[in-house]
Amino acid sequence: MSSASERPTVTHWRPGPIFVVAVLTVLAMLIALGTWQVQRLAWKEALLERIAERIAAPPLSLAQAEAQWAQQGEIEYVPVEVSGRFDHDGEQHFLATHQGQSGWYVYTPLELRDGRALIVNRGFIPYDRKEPATREWEEPEGIVSFTALARDPLAEKPSWIVPDNAPADNLWYWKDFAAMREAMGLAADATVPFFVDIRSYGADSGIRVPVPGVTQVDLPNNHLQYAVTWYGLAAALAVVAGFMFFRSPNRKEW
Repeated sequence: MSSASERPTVTHWRPGPIFVVAVLTVLAMLIALGTWQVQRLAWKEALLERIAERIAAPPLSLAQAEAQWAQQGEIEYVPVEVSGRFDHDGEQHFLATHQGQSGWYVYTPLELRDGRALIVNRGFIPYDRKEPATREWEEPEGIVSFTALARDPLAEKPSWIVPDNAPADNLWYWKDFAAMREAMGLAADATVPFFVDIRSYGADSGIRVPVPGVTQVDLPNNHLQYAVTWYGLAAALAVVAGFMFFRSPNRKEW
């Protein structure tokens, strides 16, 4: 029987150049992803601050809002004061939820004093009140005034998981401005080039339905969490790789 001093020594694998290059490449990628998320965090916080400032600002006239749109090419969440007459025959319905209830956002063309039209999200109605004949309230006639938030039209469908709109069935899943304008029978050169969402009517309007003030400004901001995750993975990789690289190449195992 051999003695303990004669037992063989096990030689452990030492990382070579290919391993080092691979680890450094992955480490650089993880750090880059973490840094990108930090940059995205700064961008998102600035965006949220900008939106908050806009919403809190005094409302513009529709003419001022149009001038800003023409100059900047965007008008998202800018408060606007509007007045006109609703054309209820052009009403369109956007599938939505409000405070946990399924239903519709009612989009209606508003006839302006100068003869043009503005597409207005009037607010929320319950799912079973889509057809006017099912409603127990009367739609407003004559000139109405309200404050609203301007909304930019979307350049394309937000995601492939969003269903396609069905204009023939008056069923909308995303705000396709051109298609909605066409479904309402509005001319492109006689329509304000953005939407508005009603925030509130005048105190003496008596209008309660559709429920206004449904604009959602809850933008997710998970970039700090993502940055911590990527940097954490980078740190873990560095620790594991360092342990493998610097441990003793020869060690006796019993």
